[in-house]
Amino acid sequence: MRAWLVAARPPTLLASIAPVLVGSGLAIGQGVFRWDAFVVTLITAVLLNIAVNFANDASDAARGADTEYRIGPPRVVASGLLTARQVWTGTAVVLALACGGGVYLTVISGSLILWIGGAAIVALLTYTGGPWPYGYKGLGEVAVFVFFGPAAVVGSRYVHDGTVPGEAWLLAIPVGFLVTAILVANNVRDLETDRDTGKRTLAVILGQPGTRILYAALVSGAFVAIGVFAGVGLVSRRALIAFAAVPLAIRPLRRVLRDTEGPSLVAALKATALLHLAFGALLGAGVAL
Repeated sequence: MRAWLVAARPPTLLASIAPVLVGSGLAIGQGVFRWDAFVVTLITAVLLNIAVNFANDASDAARGADTEYRIGPPRVVASGLLTARQVWTGTAVVLALACGGGVYLTVISGSLILWIGGAAIVALLTYTGGPWPYGYKGLGEVAVFVFFGPAAVVGSRYVHDGTVPGEAWLLAIPVGFLVTAILVANNVRDLETDRDTGKRTLAVILGQPGTRILYAALVSGAFVAIGVFAGVGLVSRRALIAFAAVPLAIRPLRRVLRDTEGPSLVAALKATALLHLAFGALLGAGVAL
């Protein structure tokens, strides 16, 4: 069980919770909230996140990307805690459970969930797997923004009544910025080992200075975006409550911009995940009022 918990990477699972809180908060504010839709969406989102972590672990090990010099939590296949076959079996089981949730959400809302879910499964399997792993081509951040930002927030709002208000698209942008910052923090930590193993992430392409600037732009951009949207009345001005999360951004920003040591960057990654969750919870509460 410990090995499976390591493979699931609990700190990263926060990334799938925040967008559901925002989409569901908007549903509350607009008077269409359904508890069953919220609970099933939250469980399904976390299951998809676990599946991508499992698939990434097995695929990276097969390509030799997880070496002994890698910084951060152990990868279960590369370290021998689980076999690749076990992890792929676990991926299939988790995806089957997620598909069950997707079917329920499709029945109560509409076919958009099938399209989002199908695209998400293809994306998670080809992130570092398949003949053209886009995560090795500098496109991981784009996929994370799309699927943990617009797809997750809009989808989480859609399941409540089968509609997609424009406000959901706008709220998805800052949420997408911060979840992408989590991946950037991860990749700046792994920059050297990724370069050595031929894993050409966006951090490898940009280099350390450029990646640090990108991280700062994403974190600050999330607050700027919600400030602009609320300031001009495109979203509820109560969404500005999300600015209460600003203090949580200071420490990870300092660490990513200044530090080069592995342990400090690991801490920055976890702090960014907590910032994203806090921002999402506050934003969801703001638009729910």
